[in-house]
Amino acid sequence: MSALILFVGWCILFVVAWPVALLALLLFPFVWLIALPFRLLGIAVEGVFALLRAILFLPARLLGHRG
Repeated sequence: MSALILFVGWCILFVVAWPVALLALLLFPFVWLIALPFRLLGIAVEGVFALLRAILFLPARLLGHRG
């Protein structure tokens, strides 16, 4: 659904200001490449927090808490 909204927004921008729309189309891969390390860092941090949560809740799970 978000891809459709993005495409419709780009089409509207293309009708209103086509040079800006073409510039956005050309710069999108570079922005994606710059954002990629931050996404990977976010995945790693999320994994560390999941591990810490599992370690902290291990005693409760061993004692039979359902949650």
